[in-house]
Amino acid sequence: MMPESASATVAEPVATEPATGMPAALPRATAVGRPKRQPRHHVILWNDNDHTYQYVIGMLLKLFGHAVETGYLMAQEVDLKGRVVVLTTTKEHAELKRDQIHAFGADQLIARSKGSMSASIEAETGSADE
Repeated sequence: MMPESASATVAEPVATEPATGMPAALPRATAVGRPKRQPRHHVILWNDNDHTYQYVIGMLLKLFGHAVETGYLMAQEVDLKGRVVVLTTTKEHAELKRDQIHAFGADQLIARSKGSMSASIEAETGSADE
């Protein structure tokens, strides 16, 4: 039994559609009760001359689940522009993905490749949810 001084939140019953049993209308979240979105961060892959397109495409497929076509377009962009955003996510997830890129290892197709590609994270500008 709850003491009288404690406040409790009681959910109101939701009306259901007779034919489907599905909710007729879901209650709206209030501005006060709505959780604030976490700031978003970009995972940026940086260009170098020690990794092949095949390496980049394979890494993006394995670490991010990007399709081969998407991986190819990102490999092209990093080659031409020097950098490419491979994912936009929460800060913690972005840090994990950056670290996975750094741990991916050398490109076996290029003898001078001694390690992984370089990656960084940066806050997405204009991502505030206010």
